[in-house]
Amino acid sequence: MSISRISARYAKSLIDLATERNALETVVDDIRSFNEIVKNRDFYLLLKSPIINTTKKLSIFKSLFEGKVNPITYAFFDIIIRKGREMYLPEISSEFMAQYKQMKNISSVTLTTASPLQDATVNQIKARLSDAIHGTIELTTKVNPDLIGGFVIETGDRRYDASVAHQLDKIKKEFISTSN
Repeated sequence: MSISRISARYAKSLIDLATERNALETVVDDIRSFNEIVKNRDFYLLLKSPIINTTKKLSIFKSLFEGKVNPITYAFFDIIIRKGREMYLPEISSEFMAQYKQMKNISSVTLTTASPLQDATVNQIKARLSDAIHGTIELTTKVNPDLIGGFVIETGDRRYDASVAHQLDKIKKEFISTSN
């Protein structure tokens, strides 16, 4: 079975269980924290290592998570490790967040500008985007001086480029094609 199918099934199971037990938001917070921990290279390698035995992994998870996360989250981790599927936990947690965002109609948007924006401007952009998609926006801002001016908005596989650099590039290509 492919990693994407495995991660989708386990993620859906966790969402269903957490929803049934009225603990979805708590489990979401736990999974967000887990996603941050997985960014630690040593922890990531621990999950992926076939050399480290299940008992050792269970004891590490117990010391890291028991009593610090929702019992549903901890039980989920425990089951995954006991089934020998811990190497898929990073993918399962990413898929869990993707399914949660889809369920709650939350769109992840990246806004890239040539210089940092003021909070008021970011909030206005976020409000306009939220109205346009009729949902909630999870906005990440980035700065790229190479844009010269303007902005680039990316969400999913869509990209809207209103940067000065992009406009100059279009003019350059148009000029080259007409001069030939």
